[in-house]
Amino acid sequence: MEKTIAVEQERRDFLKGAAVVGIGLAATPLLKGRAEAATAATPAPPAGKPKLTMAEVLRVAREKLYPRCRVCPECNGVACAGEVPGFGGIGSGQSFRNNYESLKRIQLNMRVLHDMKKPVMTVNIFGEDLALPVLSAATGGVTYNMGGKMQEEEYINAILGGCRDAKTLGLAADGIGDPLETFKRRMDVLKSAYNGKGIVILKPRAQEEILKRVRLMEEAGAVAFGMDIDSAGRAARALPGQTVEPKTLAQLKELVNATKLPFILKGVMTVDEAETAAQAGVKAIVVSNHGGRVLDYTPGVAEILPAIAAKVKGKVLIMADGAVRRGCDVLKLLALGADVCLVGRPLIRGAHGGGREGVTLMVNAIRQELMDAMVLTGVATVRDVPRSILAEA
Repeated sequence: MEKTIAVEQERRDFLKGAAVVGIGLAATPLLKGRAEAATAATPAPPAGKPKLTMAEVLRVAREKLYPRCRVCPECNGVACAGEVPGFGGIGSGQSFRNNYESLKRIQLNMRVLHDMKKPVMTVNIFGEDLALPVLSAATGGVTYNMGGKMQEEEYINAILGGCRDAKTLGLAADGIGDPLETFKRRMDVLKSAYNGKGIVILKPRAQEEILKRVRLMEEAGAVAFGMDIDSAGRAARALPGQTVEPKTLAQLKELVNATKLPFILKGVMTVDEAETAAQAGVKAIVVSNHGGRVLDYTPGVAEILPAIAAKVKGKVLIMADGAVRRGCDVLKLLALGADVCLVGRPLIRGAHGGGREGVTLMVNAIRQELMDAMVLTGVATVRDVPRSILAEA
């Protein structure tokens, strides 16, 4: 009871300060550091165009996203608890906070007596060479989640284009209410503007509806496709009459065998379901509780990732999301068994605050932070991050 009261008081304190959060953002040491890192990692802009800064991106993002998102200096799920639609965690918001707190509790062992000065940051995912093991998360709902200050096409272009400019991949989300024609237009953009260089995540629709969209993804040349099985339930409540459903092992196998595109299953939170996914033949899983937005009181991703990695590492590519804000968060999840991390809310801010360039700025800031953290922990490559860099609790 006392903990609940304390959390609620912290939430109220955030809400009271919401009107001045944007003013103070540029002054925080954390964001100054991120701005400097991002500036160092971002190519010089064309002559005559002012260089985009992290402080400016966050200021504009707050103006566009408020009150859906307050752009808090520390994105911990307190101020927005229960705000679904929106950016918060469902119900009490505990699942969101568990993602954040489980990562925050993990500490890093600093080691600087070594000769490793320039770590290897690159990875190859589904045949694509990427500059870092970070992709965008599958984020959507520009109207009902983000407030409608950006149009759907503008947002998708910012995510896909910004990630490409940062030499990684963006994920395009499927809206459960989108008719097939809307999805087709999205695939036309993926093909014409990005030569298919993106990953598409579908809602767990009826099998025949998924397969129709798979054909369109194939035509667009998508790198891979996935399904956020963790949407089963909440999406149906949001739009009664729409068929979104859990899937059986037989249904997963049907989807895997229906295409040559690599299949990603997002929303795996137990060891047994990770093993079932591997048995079905999926190429990758995303250890994710949907940002804490679908089921209250789930554990944080960092809590359950090691057990899942112990069972399926090497059998499937392991992706993980959930409160990934900084390069250190990426390094922690890699040490816990992930191969790749997905970043959601920071890139939403980047898109709203600076469009395509803002997304690139955010990704490059995380890349620089990750590089610094690897040097200071003695990690030579993102492809082999030892558990020993994590301090014992």
